[in-house]
Amino acid sequence: MAVDLRNIHPLSEFQRSAKSFLETLRETKAAMVLTVNGKAAAVVQDAETYQLMVERIELLESMLGIRQSLEEFEQGKGVLLDDAFQSLREKYDIPN
Repeated sequence: MAVDLRNIHPLSEFQRSAKSFLETLRETKAAMVLTVNGKAAAVVQDAETYQLMVERIELLESMLGIRQSLEEFEQGKGVLLDDAFQSLREKYDIPN
């Protein structure tokens, strides 16, 4: 996601008008870059959008893990599920 260049503001401006900025964040759902001495220092966004982003990242990481596991299995690096369960049963003395 690219940063909207109209959504870059000095931290001091954000501090002076925090309520207004927070309302804008809630309405637009767009991240905002805050600067200190003209350099990007922080990115802020509304909590709901942040939570959705975190959930999407977690889903993508899960999908990547599954893809990697499938590739490893196809390369002969995995074990069949039944064999894995049997190995765990034996290791931890779990009855069938």
